[in-house]
Amino acid sequence: MIEVAVDHRFAVPLQEGFDYITDCANWPEYWPGLLAIEPGSRWQHPGDRARLSLRLMGRPTELAMTLWKLDPYRQVAYRSEQRGLPPAEHYRHFSDAGDGFDYRLLVSYRPRRGLQGLFDRTIFRRAVRRALEQTVENLERRFTERRR
Repeated sequence: MIEVAVDHRFAVPLQEGFDYITDCANWPEYWPGLLAIEPGSRWQHPGDRARLSLRLMGRPTELAMTLWKLDPYRQVAYRSEQRGLPPAEHYRHFSDAGDGFDYRLLVSYRPRRGLQGLFDRTIFRRAVRRALEQTVENLERRFTERRR
């Protein structure tokens, strides 16, 4: 199992950060490579599904996500599937940090066999890390703009 994680502290209150990040209406503002959210996508209760079109590793792809845990102001967990890539589990951890909140993004997946597995352990792993880092950078920029 491969796990890729990025941790960051944001200087906004936990409730404000959680509410912003988990509202799919805000995703186009910070989600790297997001092209569109399919109409009818929902993201409020376990079992909800969202389908996204995004640019991943330089090409458009469809991402299907199923929310399986939503613990307000603590954790969000979901599973994603996309053609040509291994299914992944995503965890977003939120914790109060006094004048802000700590945010941990974690993606976990099992590499496929053969040459696809080599791709999953190298190129895909780097792409996941870049996407998580870009997400944090975009969120930092959005939170900074909102404070002004």
